[in-house]
Amino acid sequence: MPAYELAQLNIAQMKLPLDAPEMADFVANLDRINALAEAAPGFVWRLKSEDGNATSIRPFGDDTLVNMSVWASVEALNDYVYKSAHVEIMKRRKEWFERMQDAYHVLWWVPQGHRPDEVEAMQRLQTLRDLGPTGKAFHFKQSFEAPQ
Repeated sequence: MPAYELAQLNIAQMKLPLDAPEMADFVANLDRINALAEAAPGFVWRLKSEDGNATSIRPFGDDTLVNMSVWASVEALNDYVYKSAHVEIMKRRKEWFERMQDAYHVLWWVPQGHRPDEVEAMQRLQTLRDLGPTGKAFHFKQSFEAPQ
């Protein structure tokens, strides 16, 4: 059994509040996409509140949604993100979310069983923004192996 798992955070700055009619299709797909993730090979855990998603968790501000999860490997997460029905929603991102200039997605290795909190995730995203991809914070285009 591997000693490390892959944590990921992505953030998205909403164009409008979640209850706006223009956001209805995004909101309507949340449960389906979250269930798809949970059923995906290699899925371990995802951040969620009592309502079953993370839309009420806003460490980056009221207009920014967070998605954080833990996966068995970079490959497992990549398959879910780019080779499942999740890609349909990703293609529509610009309908609901602002284009962000800074990095909005970060990957990092955590010891097996560790569940990162929002503070840890925010620090990893800032590390990626400050230093670029390193073994401490990276992205799909330049990933790093788990520590030995």
